[in-house]
Amino acid sequence: MSALLFDTHAFVKELTEAGMPEAQAEVLARSQATLIDEKLATKRDLKELELRLKHDLTLRLGSMMVVAIGIVAVLVRLL
Repeated sequence: MSALLFDTHAFVKELTEAGMPEAQAEVLARSQATLIDEKLATKRDLKELELRLKHDLTLRLGSMMVVAIGIVAVLVRLL
């Protein structure tokens, strides 16, 4: 996945200013950074996935057409 920017220092600072203990804010910031880095898809990630799926679909449909044409050719020869 593509890297996203997440300012953990600013996040910790904001949480501690709001009254959260610093240790707890740091754990939350690390958890959020991990979540963003490992689980969140960007628009670019989604676009790449869409292109890959379109490519795979094109290959499958092409293969199906080749098989169908082959079957029709065999049937024409038999009749």
